[in-house]
Amino acid sequence: MKHYDLIILGAGASGLMCAAQLRQNSSLSVGIIEGNNRPALKLKASGGGKCNLTNVEVDESHYLGDETLVKSALAVFTQRQLLDYFRDGGLRPVIRKERYYFCPKSSDEVISILIGKANGCDLLLGHKILSVEGKSPFVITTDKGKFSAKNVVVATGGASYKELGASDIGLRIAQSYGIKTVPFSPALVGLTLQPKEFWMKELSGISFPARIHVAGKSLDEDLLFAHRGISGLVVLSASLYWHRGEIVIDFVPDFDLNTLKYEKKSISTAIPLPKRFMKAFLDAVGLEDKACNRLNADEWEKLLRIRNYAMAPSGTFGLSKAEACRGGVACEEINPSTMESTKIDGLYFIGETVDVTGELGGYNFQWAFSSAVMCASSITL
Repeated sequence: MKHYDLIILGAGASGLMCAAQLRQNSSLSVGIIEGNNRPALKLKASGGGKCNLTNVEVDESHYLGDETLVKSALAVFTQRQLLDYFRDGGLRPVIRKERYYFCPKSSDEVISILIGKANGCDLLLGHKILSVEGKSPFVITTDKGKFSAKNVVVATGGASYKELGASDIGLRIAQSYGIKTVPFSPALVGLTLQPKEFWMKELSGISFPARIHVAGKSLDEDLLFAHRGISGLVVLSASLYWHRGEIVIDFVPDFDLNTLKYEKKSISTAIPLPKRFMKAFLDAVGLEDKACNRLNADEWEKLLRIRNYAMAPSGTFGLSKAEACRGGVACEEINPSTMESTKIDGLYFIGETVDVTGELGGYNFQWAFSSAVMCASSITL
């Protein structure tokens, strides 16, 4: 049985960043155990293969999870430090839509930098992790053998992207030590519809900017109508905060409806949205498509629903379609300065394994990298 000072479980974004930091700042022997035959498959597939690294605006308000823990990690490795880190490695991130930082060519650029900086760590690929037992030294059992380590960092991610090897092994490891966990559930995912909103299914393929109000949050981005319900960037972020009950959609967040009061054009022509959507919306709210200046008070009330259309989704598209997961190791079980378990010395949890999830737009990779750096920093002190 080979022994290491530290073993990292998972060679994804957080695991590789943790290894890179440890390799650069310590002389510890480090092993990385990964179930797939290649590292960072989820990172490689993300952002259409170009990896949305982070966002122009990053703070704890964009996350679902313990505010103190998130704020602490983001302070240790900020958005600016993340960008500088990868620029020093030769990457030149590009900004899309004035808010999202992407790789200019492909996700391989990020993966190459991380693996290069983690050079010297043993990368053990194709080892399915079965269990972790004992305490300092921990014994890690895989389908190809056993390893021991003084410290273990669990960076096995969430349960979305099962086709890329995702599983709940991180939660099962935590549970075996009596550490509280929150079951994984889909986040950053499309929302399905109640029968009264089935009119939206007929609009599949139509997309335009919208605003969604949910759980005290107000989110702006593109909304996409799909065969199964509603999707698009704004819906995916909204799904993070939605559990049940209503959301409110503003289909024309940047349009002043008051300008229509003296407009002779028909409603569907005067409002700058796809005509197919407008026709379906007017039919759904029971409003005739007539000249705007001919609307009476009751008809105006119906038209105003385009700014505050309340609806209760029936559910989500499920884990198989989710970009990320809610759930993970409970935040109260994690030391907010080190990412170490408050119950088991030498056992750490980082990245998506922890019950912290960000909105769509690079927030989850920022969390993965920041939590990894905070963890590595505490180990090398």
